[in-house]
Amino acid sequence: MRIDLISIFPEYFDVLDLSLIGRAQQDGVLQIHRHNLRDHTEDKHRSVDSPPAGGGAGMVMKPEPWARALEVVLADTNPALRPTLVIPTPSGELFTQDAATRLAEQPHLVFAPGRFEGIDERLTAWAAEHFEVLRLSIGDYVLNGGEAASVVIVEAVTRLIPGVIGNEASLQEESHSEGLLEYPVYTKPAHWRGLDIPEVVLSGNHAKTAQWRRAQAEERTKSIRPDLWQRYQSS
Repeated sequence: MRIDLISIFPEYFDVLDLSLIGRAQQDGVLQIHRHNLRDHTEDKHRSVDSPPAGGGAGMVMKPEPWARALEVVLADTNPALRPTLVIPTPSGELFTQDAATRLAEQPHLVFAPGRFEGIDERLTAWAAEHFEVLRLSIGDYVLNGGEAASVVIVEAVTRLIPGVIGNEASLQEESHSEGLLEYPVYTKPAHWRGLDIPEVVLSGNHAKTAQWRRAQAEERTKSIRPDLWQRYQSS
């Protein structure tokens, strides 16, 4: 998979050189490219924002620098492929594990994290002619910019790509993989500061352990995320 990240702070994405994602790049499983949006401005101040049309607080990111940056990415892309453009925004569709799974099947993702009051809406309309455009929100809150959301989405997506996670079987029992939150997990020692690992986990009976884990996952989902539990029951 190829990933392009465009931002006025491209160094924000240096975190993606760490751990499993960094190793996947070294192994050739992932290609991650960073682009500085200011390299695609046309004035001496390299400005990327302007006051909002019609008045209002804050500043809005101008569409032209974004379009130029995206054209550079397109010029370096296989013309037979239509990249997916992800625009992280609080006004987007909620990003879920299902969305991560779908994105993991795409060969090329491009991220356009906005700042200030967001990107001029016309950029989305223009980009739709060249990309599959997704406006995604990682939650019902507002950040200073879309870079953090981009990192969250990249990590959630790339860990699903074969060759990124060492033990891919571990992906099958995680929270949200089946619509439930994950069951409690433990490690040695069996006794720690007056607290014990449940006997069933140490019993060696895999069938009973699996049954206990399922019950724990269901109970945890019911108590912590009743919305997920309701959706799980109706699926």
